[in-house]
Amino acid sequence: MIRTVSTPGAPAPAGHYSQATVHNGIVYVAGQLAIDPATGAKRLGEIEEQTEQALRNVAAILEAAGSSVQHVLKVTVYISDGCNCVFYKGNSNPTREKQGFRPFGDRKIDH
Repeated sequence: MIRTVSTPGAPAPAGHYSQATVHNGIVYVAGQLAIDPATGAKRLGEIEEQTEQALRNVAAILEAAGSSVQHVLKVTVYISDGCNCVFYKGNSNPTREKQGFRPFGDRKIDH
C-alpha cells in the first residue's frame, strides 16, 4: 500500500505530486527548495541559508511521515556552484549524491 504525506511544515508542492510517499516502510521525499513554508518566501541568500531551509523542509516531511532525519538512507543534492558543503546533519551518515544543474533564477540548491 502506498500512502501520501502532506504537512504544512513544508512548502506545498508546485505541481501534481506529493511532498512524500511511503511504501513498505520507506519514505520517498520529493525535492525541496529553500522556501519558508510559513511565508512562502524563497530563501535566496548564500548557499548555506538555502541548504538549511531545504533541509528543514525535508525534516518536517519526514516527521509527518512518522520518520526522522536519523533514518535517512540516501540524499541527492542538485547544486549550481560546485560547493562541497555539508548537506546533511544526522547520525545515520547516509550515502550522498551531488549533481550539478543550471540554476533557475537565484536558486542555488535543490534537495
